[in-house]
Amino acid sequence: MSHTTARTTAHRAVRTTLASLALWGVALAGAAHASQNTPLGVWHSIDDKTGQPRSEVVIDEREGQLSGRIVRSLAPDAKPDRVCDLCTDDRKNQPIVGMEIIRGAKQAEGKNVWEGGRILDPESGKTYALRLTPVENGAKLEVRGSIGPFGRTQTWVRVR
Repeated sequence: MSHTTARTTAHRAVRTTLASLALWGVALAGAAHASQNTPLGVWHSIDDKTGQPRSEVVIDEREGQLSGRIVRSLAPDAKPDRVCDLCTDDRKNQPIVGMEIIRGAKQAEGKNVWEGGRILDPESGKTYALRLTPVENGAKLEVRGSIGPFGRTQTWVRVR
C-alpha cells in the first residue's frame, strides 16, 4: 500500500468515526429530551395561594412505580424539623423533609399519564388518588389529587 493510499484510508476512517460520534450524540440528545417528558426528575411544588415554590420534590421510579419525596422546603415560614402530625399512616409524626408523598403511580398504557397511585398533602395529612401529566414537553407537571369526582390540580415546575 502506498503512503498516499494509507493516508486516504486513515482520513476516511477518521471521518467515518467522527460522523458516527456526531450521530450518536444527536441520538443521545434526542433521548435525553424525550426522557424529560415524564414525571421523573426534580420539581418545585407551587403554593396555590401565593404562586411561589413551596417545596422541592424528587420523583423517581422503582419497579415500574413512581415515588416522590420532599427533599427541601422552600416556604419562607418552613420549620426544618416539622413533622406530619396529622398523617394517619406510617408517616405519622415523621419529618416532612425526606417524606415520601407520592406512591405507586404507573404509566397508563399508551398514554403520557401516570395514575393509580396516591399523593399525600402533608399540611392536612390526607391522601388522594393521583394523576400526573407532563405538559409543555415536560417543563411542567400537572399533579391532580382527587377523592371521587372532586379534586384539584396543581402545576409543578421542573427544576431538572
